[in-house]
Amino acid sequence: MLLSHVWGLLTNPEKEWKSIRKENCTIGKCYCSHVLVLAAIPPVSAYFGTTHVGWQVVSREVSKLTPESALWISLLSYLTILVAVITIGKMIHWMGKTYGSRQTLPQCIALAAYTATPLFLSGIMLLYPMLWLNLLLGLPVLAYTVYLLYTGVPIIMGITKERGFLFSSAVLAVGLVALVAVLAATVILWDIGAGPAFAG
Repeated sequence: MLLSHVWGLLTNPEKEWKSIRKENCTIGKCYCSHVLVLAAIPPVSAYFGTTHVGWQVVSREVSKLTPESALWISLLSYLTILVAVITIGKMIHWMGKTYGSRQTLPQCIALAAYTATPLFLSGIMLLYPMLWLNLLLGLPVLAYTVYLLYTGVPIIMGITKERGFLFSSAVLAVGLVALVAVLAATVILWDIGAGPAFAG
């Protein structure tokens, strides 16, 4: 069922993680019913926010992107999110053996996908791309995402809470490294001329 676990993850994560584990979701089903839809929220919101609303940094002048530039960046962002979920899921699967888990790859990808739910939903903030406001609202969202990770790993991976804490910390470190890699790639692309084009 489309987006069937969203409300449960926000209101009763432990119960919802148990439901997700019993479901034995395939990669295709997980992507079609959850990731493909929710992962579109940040790039679509950013497209409208950067082309219609704009933002201010230091000066009072509002900066906006051209529709073509914003579309290109939004599409790349969407693809990056889709690849990131699979990559982190594969890393969870690979690291699972170290922590005594024998979960399947689809379950590990489901863990990565459902953990990112608050981040996907918070992408709606990009409709109004004010840096201070996005940071203010984004920090609690990030904290809840980390909480979901630490709650979900022991349940989905079938390990003790003690091992789950260590495993979750390792997954969090992998996620941070992936984020830094994406940011570095973005800087390189901008440096070679693939950066955003601002509206007149």
